[in-house]
Amino acid sequence: MCESVSETTNRQFGQNGIVQPLLTDLYQITMAYAYWKSGKTKDYAVFDLFFRKNPFQGEFTIFAGLEECLKFLGKFHYSHSDIEYLKQTLPPSTEEEFFLYLSTVTAKDVKLYALAEGSVAFPRVPLMRVEGPLIIVQLLETTLLTLVNYASLMATNAARYRIASGNLQLFEFGLRRAQGPDGGLSASKYSYIGGFDGTSNVLAGKLFKIPVKGTHAHAYITSFNSIQELKNTMLPQKDRGDNPQDLLKLSLDWRSKLLPIFNVISTEASEGELAALISFAIAFPEGFMALVDTYEVQRSGLLNFCAVALALNDLGYRAIGIRLDSGDLAYLSNVARKYFTEISKSFTLPWFENLMIMASNDINEETILSLNEQGHKINCFGIGTHLVTCQRQPALGCVYKMVELNHYPRIKLSQDVSKVTMPGCKDAYRLYSDSGHALVDLLQRSIEPPPRVNEKVLCRHPFEESKRAYVIPSRVEKLLELYWENGRIVQSLPVLETIKQRVIDSLKTLRSDIKRNLNPTPYKVAVSDELYHFIHDLWLQNAPIGELS
Repeated sequence: MCESVSETTNRQFGQNGIVQPLLTDLYQITMAYAYWKSGKTKDYAVFDLFFRKNPFQGEFTIFAGLEECLKFLGKFHYSHSDIEYLKQTLPPSTEEEFFLYLSTVTAKDVKLYALAEGSVAFPRVPLMRVEGPLIIVQLLETTLLTLVNYASLMATNAARYRIASGNLQLFEFGLRRAQGPDGGLSASKYSYIGGFDGTSNVLAGKLFKIPVKGTHAHAYITSFNSIQELKNTMLPQKDRGDNPQDLLKLSLDWRSKLLPIFNVISTEASEGELAALISFAIAFPEGFMALVDTYEVQRSGLLNFCAVALALNDLGYRAIGIRLDSGDLAYLSNVARKYFTEISKSFTLPWFENLMIMASNDINEETILSLNEQGHKINCFGIGTHLVTCQRQPALGCVYKMVELNHYPRIKLSQDVSKVTMPGCKDAYRLYSDSGHALVDLLQRSIEPPPRVNEKVLCRHPFEESKRAYVIPSRVEKLLELYWENGRIVQSLPVLETIKQRVIDSLKTLRSDIKRNLNPTPYKVAVSDELYHFIHDLWLQNAPIGELS
């Protein structure tokens, strides 16, 4: 599903108020002044926004943040207060005419080409190509990078968790550990795009229409000491407002019946915990999900939960399940599932053995893979710190490099070959095999004709002469599409659910060995034969000639 262009334009005004032209590095402003002093207001530049290495020691990246970039372009304008601040910040020698020029700057003369948001992306392939007046496209650099870097890193991290966990439910619980409020909101949005099923972040739920989930904290359990503290124990039967029943009495009766199954005596189970669970069940009889590790899981938490869940069942309600937040998660999940199965059979309640077991407790990607090897019985993970802070790699490292000025190519050279830029205005294509898998991403000059289906294409490594291969694609996908021109968004932008589905579909085009956690196979990014020679001819022209003495 996509919104129309007009709907997309209206949605621009929902932008984060922090994302504005002054959300940039000072050197962008000082360069703009120097460009202006040099008479470069009419110069036309092309910049590529790309990254050099996939994150998390993996071989793919999910591109995200495009919509926020387009919103930023739509509101790109220096306000009166911005100009006044810059007058105080730049050196006193800065000419007044520059500030007058700056007050007229907008993104109406900018063109932005980009991959579709939610697509898999690879090193050196531009995520965006930005064209326009040199000063303006330079001023966009830092803000575009900050909008793409974390969004893409977060979506990629989430996608990796989704691959590791298979079809299990995943919920983002990281707001309290995120790098500030904006980091928390972005984490919720882009983890959902990357494959999570929901978030605990209520504001993200409201702003982005993401499902929100939550249970309770240990504090709720410890707020009760005994069943005498229960001020209300009555609960009406489901779909009947009359004839309320005493949930405390039903729960105590069930706990007595369960004692032989759990092989404990009643005094071993916490009475305060039972009271807390009864209280919570009365508040949420159709959403009863309980934390069971406040005291002791096997001899108290599980027993008390099952007693209350069975009492709810007597009144026509079905509990959802439990959450484990500490301890040996694989072992405890197996213990819980064993009890659920035994109770299901003992009391002829088929649904009981399928109660949800959610696990939290500082889980990361490796934890999930290890739990898989241990044969856990968890069917839902709540993941916080390691997800939202991307602890394995805190930054993606996108860069924004000039590749053309006034229709002449520009190249940045370096002794580190990985930092040599690919000059000129380029297009990117994804070539597919007969099996439907992506074979290679091909960069070529924009003046070249696109590769054709069933026609042989020479694909070359950009810097290693001997690495080359012919590809006969069964399908060719153009990657960079025009999204912004003449001061407006020119394509209908997909809603979040569509972007989420694109991530799923895009990842399916990659072979499993490219997506695996350990030692993944590198995905190939190549250049056309013409671009290869173009790069190396320009390299020779710009590289200084040494002198031996």
